[in-house]
Amino acid sequence: MTFPSRRHRTRGRSCGAQQSATVANPVSGASLDLLPHFQLEPEDVYIVKNKAVSLACRATPATQIYFKCNGEWVHQGDHITQHSTDRSTGLPVMEVRIEVTRQQVEKIFGLEEYWCQCVAWSSSGTTKSQKAFVRIAYLRKNFEQEPTAREVSIEQGIVLPCRPPEGIPPAEVEWLRNEELVDPALDANVYVTPEHSLVLRQARLADTANYTCVAKNIVARRRSASAAITVYVNGGWSTWTQWSGCSTSCGRGWQKRSRTCTNPTPLNGGAFCEGQNVQKTACTTLCPVDGAWSEWSKWSVCGAECTHWRSRECSEPAPRNGGRDCHGPELDTRNCTSELCSRAAPGAEDVALYVGLVAVAVCLVLLLLVGVLVYCRKKGGLDADVADSSILTAGFQPVSIKPSKADNPNLLTIQPDLSTTTMTYQGSLCPRQDGPAKLQLPNGHLLSPLGAGRHTLHHSSPAAEGADFMARLSTQSYFRSLPRGTTNMAYGTFNFLGGRLMIPNTGISLLIPPDAIPRGKIYEVYLTLHKQEEVRLPLAGCQTLLSPIVSCGPPGVLLTRPAILAMGHCVEASAENWSIRLKKQSCEGTWEDVLQLGAEPCTELYYCQLEAQACYIFTEQLGRFALVGESLSMAASKRLKLVLFAPAACPSLEYNIRVYCLSDTQDVLKEVIQLEKQLGGQLIGAPRVLHFKDSYHNLRLSIHDMPSSLWKSKLLASYQEIPFYHIWSGLQPFLHCTFTLERLSPSTCELACKIWVWQVEGDGQSFTVNFNIAKDTRFSDWLVPDSEVGAPALVGPSAFKIPFLIRQKIISSLDPPGTRGADWRTLAQKLNLDSHLSFFASKPSPTAMILNLWEARHFPNGNLSQLAAAVAEVGKQDGALFSEAEC
Repeated sequence: MTFPSRRHRTRGRSCGAQQSATVANPVSGASLDLLPHFQLEPEDVYIVKNKAVSLACRATPATQIYFKCNGEWVHQGDHITQHSTDRSTGLPVMEVRIEVTRQQVEKIFGLEEYWCQCVAWSSSGTTKSQKAFVRIAYLRKNFEQEPTAREVSIEQGIVLPCRPPEGIPPAEVEWLRNEELVDPALDANVYVTPEHSLVLRQARLADTANYTCVAKNIVARRRSASAAITVYVNGGWSTWTQWSGCSTSCGRGWQKRSRTCTNPTPLNGGAFCEGQNVQKTACTTLCPVDGAWSEWSKWSVCGAECTHWRSRECSEPAPRNGGRDCHGPELDTRNCTSELCSRAAPGAEDVALYVGLVAVAVCLVLLLLVGVLVYCRKKGGLDADVADSSILTAGFQPVSIKPSKADNPNLLTIQPDLSTTTMTYQGSLCPRQDGPAKLQLPNGHLLSPLGAGRHTLHHSSPAAEGADFMARLSTQSYFRSLPRGTTNMAYGTFNFLGGRLMIPNTGISLLIPPDAIPRGKIYEVYLTLHKQEEVRLPLAGCQTLLSPIVSCGPPGVLLTRPAILAMGHCVEASAENWSIRLKKQSCEGTWEDVLQLGAEPCTELYYCQLEAQACYIFTEQLGRFALVGESLSMAASKRLKLVLFAPAACPSLEYNIRVYCLSDTQDVLKEVIQLEKQLGGQLIGAPRVLHFKDSYHNLRLSIHDMPSSLWKSKLLASYQEIPFYHIWSGLQPFLHCTFTLERLSPSTCELACKIWVWQVEGDGQSFTVNFNIAKDTRFSDWLVPDSEVGAPALVGPSAFKIPFLIRQKIISSLDPPGTRGADWRTLAQKLNLDSHLSFFASKPSPTAMILNLWEARHFPNGNLSQLAAAVAEVGKQDGALFSEAEC
């Protein structure tokens, strides 16, 4: 350790003595006996970057002052000394300064802290000052803990933590909200904890912002990553509206009330209201009764004015409940003759004149009627004779059948001998619902012996007669409402043997069972699928289209047996979630409810068997049909078919992936495939099914896991969205979203990614896309599976799986009530059709209805062996007619 030299100390004392001598102080000698007292002591300092710091101390009375740093004396030449005299006491004052550099501090870095203190001398001794620490100031770049983004409900408390970077001196922390300083003194809802966390006592909408933690000291100022705070509002229901009027003006109907999710409205991603927005209840309205006239009273006595009168009243019944009043006069008067009348009776000449005028009028009326009948026969269209030579000769194939032996076990292959007829259908194409009763077969039983000669079955060829058929069809009034072209149309000419029409790859068919067309009649029948933009189907409230819109005709034709129209649907049916109705378009163009599924049918003309993916409509009147549903709860759902398409070739850097959201019916998928063929698209992966609920939430689509080094998405948002009502109505068939991607290199041919499709707060589906854009995919591998192979029109026995004679034998055996229930009821139970017993029982032949439904459901791949086994289990001897081998 180095001490100050004696020579230096003596010089210091001489200077002190010399100063003391210049001060008139009577106690100057005594002052030298005092210990030094520090007026200024060195304080802690920080070195910022490479800038040296200064330490100072001042003491009185002092003869010498030196700094000692970390136990070693500072060199004498590094001190800067200044002498003065305290004016109040006259004592000498000495002030000393030194400078400390960064290099000096770093020499002992890590061993101990760098410190310095002053030592002051007087004649009485020495005094030491406090230690002053010299530290190198710094502030690290990384925060130990940063605030994170959060979503909080309104009025919920929020705590945003922040641990600033390590630094000397320790950093001070302040908070910014959207780059503006947060001052707890100005906002009582905000305070900062000693640990530097920002606390919002109750979140407000105005608190939705980006929050940044800022740490600073004398060296630097650091900012954390911004944390986005979103204050959301969960939706709340408004009060219920008043109940609406009853949906029907007569009888049982529905009335409903609604509420909206606006109290409050969901904000910033808040949850939608839970529960139903619509409530429905049954209601009954008194039916209006129109008034009707009573009988006329007796004629009054002939009066002096040669007239008498009679009267009636609108009282049988009187109008009530808004019914219409009677139309017509209440009083009727006529001329008369009597003793009181002053007029004379007419002469014989007048009587002859009256008779002649009446005769002429009758003749004119008869001539007019004859002219009208002749005109109607010339303009009758399909009401006229359609059995011309082209119908009976073009494209028919002869069928020659030999009778089988009675002991032949393989009776399933028996085909009957059939004769042809040439009579035609004549009558109104649009009969009233309350028209005449069903037509009855005029001839004997179908099992009566057939002639031994050779017979020919005539059937039409749709390819050969397409132009002729469309030409004849174009003369009819309803032709304007049919689609142009024959792409989605099947047609044929049928008689009492029945047949089948099918539109390939759509799941749509029309079964005309035997004896549905009266014997001696020939009908030209068509089946067509309408595009939804071609037909205006009005939907109200929560209603949605569940099936394709299908026409079969001629419209209004009344059959003697119900035909069965089969078509797909997209509803997940349940009685508590859905009210499903069958709609039919009338001749006036209005759509009417003809059947409510699950309710007691109001007419025997229509019936519907609803299965998982198809419905089978029994109808005795041809026309235009559609299945419409109305959801009763938010749990009601429809099936959507999700299909991905992309271009088969990609000459440019851009590449589009189209995601279609379709109703899950075969006809819509067929149309999309045909559309994509024209666009040059290829199908990616297998279609997926998504259950879309009536929750008022939209459908969202997003793309993920795409290699960023090879591809980039040109979508600006994180997802695309299809509005709920566009999907739920079912009237927009080809809804889709397009993801536009860009290759970063023309040589890139592989694409791997995932596409998510989901309903907000509902189900979702994901597609894993992995394909080569330079490789072609054939559409034939992805055509809709369909059992409808062969010609679109099948006529006669070729249209049915069950041989004609076997069918008739089953009907004659099971229609009559059997012992121990061995009749058609047991067959319905074996085929799981016992829920329709009341409908089958309402028909002249219940067994025929069961077999017709079996044909509609299982053609052409139905298992005859299973049907034979079911018949055999009924317990009738006729079940042995069936062989186990399939026809």
